[in-house]
Amino acid sequence: MAQQTIIQLLDDLDGSEASETIVFGLDGKTYEIDLNEKNAAKLRKALESYVDKGRKTSQSRGGKRGSATQATASSGDTALIRAWAKENGYEVNDRGRVPADIKEAYAKAKVA
Repeated sequence: MAQQTIIQLLDDLDGSEASETIVFGLDGKTYEIDLNEKNAAKLRKALESYVDKGRKTSQSRGGKRGSATQATASSGDTALIRAWAKENGYEVNDRGRVPADIKEAYAKAKVA
């Protein structure tokens, strides 16, 4: 008996089909939201003046250091890793954690 599981990425605002997952941070916390192209553009437009004036950081400013910083840095690449994995024959879900072996393969491919 064959079974197929289909995961559809839905826009967290309006329930339509989402085109991407956006990762952003505020007050030392990192958030992810799935949005369609229209809602993603609205979010980027709303944050544009703050992003233009803000400074990029390599570490979180909360009380936590180390692993929290590393998780934040890697979560920003999740959408890229998922796209790369699918293009290279890996089976990866549209939501949730990306398996470590896929992250490692992605990192090796980026170095090569």
